[in-house]
Amino acid sequence: MCMFESGYSDDVVKMLRNVGAKVFDKLRVKHVSGSVIEGVLLPRPEVGDPRVLVLKLDNGYNIGVSVDSIIEIKVLEHHTPAPLVEVRLPEGIENLPLVYFVGTGGTIASRIDYKTGAVYPFFSAEEIYSMVPELEEIAFIRAETLFSIFSEDMTPKHWSKIAEHVAKVFEKEKPRGIIIAHGTDTMGYTAAALAFALRRLPGPVILVGAQRSSDRPSSDAALNVIAATLTAIKAPFAESVVTMHGETGDTAVLVHRGVKVRKMHTSRRDAFRSVNDIPLAKIMFPERKIRIINDAYIPRSDDGVILENRFDEKVALIKFYPGMSSEIIDYIVDKGFHGIVLEGTGLGHVATSLIPSVRRAIEEGVPVVMTSQCLWGRINMNVYRTGVELLKAGVIPGEDMLPETAYVKLCWALGRTRSLEEVKRIMLSNIAYEINPRSENRFYPPVIGEDACR
Repeated sequence: MCMFESGYSDDVVKMLRNVGAKVFDKLRVKHVSGSVIEGVLLPRPEVGDPRVLVLKLDNGYNIGVSVDSIIEIKVLEHHTPAPLVEVRLPEGIENLPLVYFVGTGGTIASRIDYKTGAVYPFFSAEEIYSMVPELEEIAFIRAETLFSIFSEDMTPKHWSKIAEHVAKVFEKEKPRGIIIAHGTDTMGYTAAALAFALRRLPGPVILVGAQRSSDRPSSDAALNVIAATLTAIKAPFAESVVTMHGETGDTAVLVHRGVKVRKMHTSRRDAFRSVNDIPLAKIMFPERKIRIINDAYIPRSDDGVILENRFDEKVALIKFYPGMSSEIIDYIVDKGFHGIVLEGTGLGHVATSLIPSVRRAIEEGVPVVMTSQCLWGRINMNVYRTGVELLKAGVIPGEDMLPETAYVKLCWALGRTRSLEEVKRIMLSNIAYEINPRSENRFYPPVIGEDACR
């Protein structure tokens, strides 16, 4: 890589050239504080201060050092690019159960060179085996990249393409299960979308991601992938699920139902929780055993996949807040949106001042679904007058669905019909265990592992 492509400012480039330093060289930097820092010089990210050197330390973490605080820079070792080595599939691997990997992006679908810090896609089967060699004992892997995007760039069109591709892979390749590598931030949305778009499956569709990249000592990538592969092979259920760390350590990974899972922490490895439900299964390490926690699941089927992958993109998810103006709802209706999901307070309420605009939306053929910001529990709009007035206006109660799941389901329902009555019937029907008939004490507080079985 040319120094001018490194992203650093011109004066930093000149300083580095004066000592003969290039990107990926190992440097020793003396700081004004008296500390000495050794690490590999990385390219400057697209965002950030171009006058801050980024060094990868021996422990795998990156550190930024302002050039204004540097007394001396010395090159310890020049980087020599490693020769390309052909990676081959392990011998005899085709005798193991087939698991199909589909890459869509995210931390999980990239590999970081420990020496250089460079990021590479690793979504060929050969690269997956080299990254997670334990899989050589477990599965015969085939893999491909469908697209490579940030999870926040996922749209209903992407959900539709993933669902269509999954159906084709099941029909053509006949794997035990399909693993979708996905960024964690919107993983719950995609998991819910696939639950509605794909039914009567021969095996599970497993979304897997990583909270921490593979260059970090605390990376969760490998264990999550192993657990997802074991789920694909051994699970009796055939649903859209999310398989992620179930604790901060490395002894348990949980399998969450796709319509009941939510990312609940920005950075913890056990960020995902089942909401208003318990996980379907627990993968225990180092035993690599799967234990079914929830016996209410959709079993595998050989009757042929049902694919219904049309999603209406003209749906809004709105969080109510004190002082919210009714103009927001009016604006959405005037802009031609086809559906609205409200994230109301408590049992399913919004300010009384919003009710006329909600009523107007429904009268103009825009279904409105009510969910709760509380997440746990279910709405009950018959308790207080505001809820009753909203029901009279025609609002559809979202039961115990997550707001995100209700949003995805309304996109899916409107992809099938624009009839208000039919949309209401679909939203109140339990398609993929997104609605529990009753809220049980064991669903809250959020528990995992052994406690979930009590």
